[in-house]
Amino acid sequence: MENNSNSASPKPSASSLRWKILRRAVLSRSKNPEDESQLGLKLISRKAAKGFNLIPCQLLHHDHESRDARFCYTLPIQGCPKLVLTQRMDNNADLSDFEICNRHNIDNTGLVCQWPSEDVLAYFCLSHADMFRSKRVIELGSGYGLAGLAIAAATEALEVVISDGNPQVVDYILHNINTNSEAFGETRVKSMQLHWNQKEVSNLSHTFDFIVASDCTFFKEFHKDLARITELLLKKEGPSEAIFFNPRRGNSLDKFLEEIEETGLVFSITEIYDTEIWKRHQRFMNGDESWPGYEKDHCYPLLIRITR
Repeated sequence: MENNSNSASPKPSASSLRWKILRRAVLSRSKNPEDESQLGLKLISRKAAKGFNLIPCQLLHHDHESRDARFCYTLPIQGCPKLVLTQRMDNNADLSDFEICNRHNIDNTGLVCQWPSEDVLAYFCLSHADMFRSKRVIELGSGYGLAGLAIAAATEALEVVISDGNPQVVDYILHNINTNSEAFGETRVKSMQLHWNQKEVSNLSHTFDFIVASDCTFFKEFHKDLARITELLLKKEGPSEAIFFNPRRGNSLDKFLEEIEETGLVFSITEIYDTEIWKRHQRFMNGDESWPGYEKDHCYPLLIRITR
C-alpha cells in the first residue's frame, strides 16, 4: 500500500490505546521512548510524582522480589485510623496482565498505579463525610479501593461495596479490606467483581444511595455500559446520587454524559468544588514542577453529580 505522507494519521482505538498504556508499564525504561503525544497517552491523567497529594502516602515495605508494596495512607480527619494498602509498584506489569485484560475485555489501568482522580475522590468524600452516614455506597472501577476504604473508615456508612471488573484487582481489594477491617466499625465492607455490561446484578439493582467513581470515562467504548450500570444501581425510592470525578479530556466526558441523558438520568458539572483542590490545580497550571506536563483538560477532575 502506498504511504501518503499528507494523509491524517488514524486516531488510535480505545483498545489499542489501552494496550499501549499497559506496554508502558512493562517497558518503563525504554532506550527509545515513544513520543506520547503521537500515541495520545498524554490524554490520560497519569500518576505523577505526587499527583494532588491530598492524602499523604508513605511506603511501608517493598520486597524487591515482588511486584507488590505496602503503603500507609493518613486520612486528613482527626482521630481517623490510617489505612494500609497493598498495591503494585508503579509501572510494574507483565504479560499475564495483558492476557487477562484481553480475555475479559476490561480496562486494566487500575492495576498499573493509584491514579490522581482517585485521590481527589477520596478527599472529597472525606470532606463531605456526613452525607454517607447510614447509606449504602458502591465504588465503580475502584482500582485498589482507596476512596471506598476511606468512606468505610471515616463516614459511618451502612455498607460499602468496592468493585472492579478485573479479577486481579478484586483480589487486592479483598486483601486490603481484610487488612483494615478493624478501621470500619459497624460499616459492612465488601469486594465485588463487577463488569459494567452485566445485564443484572443479583440483589443489588436499585439499592444504592450513592455511587462513587473516578477516572472511569476515558475509554468511549465503555460509556454506554457505564451509564446503564449507573442507572441500574441507583435507588429508585428516595434520593440517590452518583458522584464521578473525571477530567474533560476533549469530548470524552461530554460523550459519556450524552449516554447518561439517554438513560433518563440528569447531571450537573462543577469545576470549583473544593478550595484546597482548586488551589493545587492553579499551582500546577502555573508550572509547579512536581507534576510535569500538567494540563487542565487532561488532568483536572471535574465533579459530576448524577441523579434521577
